[in-house]
Amino acid sequence: MDKAEYTTWLEIDLGAIRNNLRQLQQITKKPVMAVVKANGYGHGIVEVSKAAQEAGVGWLGVARIDEALAIRRGGVQCRILVFGYTPPERIPEAIENGISQSVYDPQIAEAYAGQARRAGGVLPVHVKFDSGMGRLGLFPEQGVDFVKWLNRQEGLQVQGIFTHFARADEPLLSTTDWQIGRFQGMIDELQALQLRPQWVHACNSAGSLYFPQGYFDMVRSGIAVYGIDPSPEAPLPAGFRPAMSLKTTLVSIKELPAGYGVGYNHHYFTQKTERVGVLSVGYADGFRRRLGAEAILRGNRVPVLGTVCMDQCMVQIDSVPDAAVGDEVVLLGSQGAVSISAEDLGREWNTSPYEVVCGMSARPERIYVDHSSRE
Repeated sequence: MDKAEYTTWLEIDLGAIRNNLRQLQQITKKPVMAVVKANGYGHGIVEVSKAAQEAGVGWLGVARIDEALAIRRGGVQCRILVFGYTPPERIPEAIENGISQSVYDPQIAEAYAGQARRAGGVLPVHVKFDSGMGRLGLFPEQGVDFVKWLNRQEGLQVQGIFTHFARADEPLLSTTDWQIGRFQGMIDELQALQLRPQWVHACNSAGSLYFPQGYFDMVRSGIAVYGIDPSPEAPLPAGFRPAMSLKTTLVSIKELPAGYGVGYNHHYFTQKTERVGVLSVGYADGFRRRLGAEAILRGNRVPVLGTVCMDQCMVQIDSVPDAAVGDEVVLLGSQGAVSISAEDLGREWNTSPYEVVCGMSARPERIYVDHSSRE
């Protein structure tokens, strides 16, 4: 795909995806489930899943069955676990496509078992436990009785059990240790009764980096796969690389006189005669409608003037006298020695870098590159 055909695009480095997954495998010495929900955190679910498979990953994690089916249509053969709710009527599709489901209460489990029996198949399930997140799942103290009951349900196979950490990206706090201890107590009971399933998993990205006592049989990683710090308190170690760049084109240059209002609501007025460029990117592409943004043009940071529009924004380019229409401009990523990270944008937008990358819209074409030479 030739990026010269586009005015605005997301450049996704699949070599970085594979590199990051191998880093996680080396750190944990455990199988890694690559979490590819939310369109691969904005990076493209099928392409990221293929890169994960190439990196030797055996499991993929998604939130919804439609995401799992998109992966299967893309030809990816990894095992897939749906973390969230699947309408019971779609359980035959899950069985047909080899997609494991989460169960988190008896009502859901009964509905899934009934659909599996009617379809003449067996549904592999992972039991979700709430060890301290307050979201889906039974309490670990209910775990042994529930697993016993599940093992009696015709149509279901208990393939795994799992929990999710609420504060692993705050590693100095004791919450995660408490969650691991609570979960471990249930595992020990299941082990004593020979009911421990094949796959026990708990660690997210931050857990995979900071809580080895929670590795169990597999770790699940989302944000680290894409080369983004789980939090300022839980940074990635050296060797990880961000995979996403947002790039656009300088499409106009002109001089505006002093005192000229720029953009909607004239949140910026020129201080003197200023050279102003127009970029072909706006909030409909995922570049937030906030004041004070920056872009990188010919290796220089340039300020975005006033309010970001739906399809365009304006930049002050007096500091780049050789700028020309057609120049590539970076909003997220690196150009030369200058970079703007998802973490930087998260701080500027008063949100997390997770939301930065997941919030990139469908409009910018995803263009896939492979900088494997950096691995």
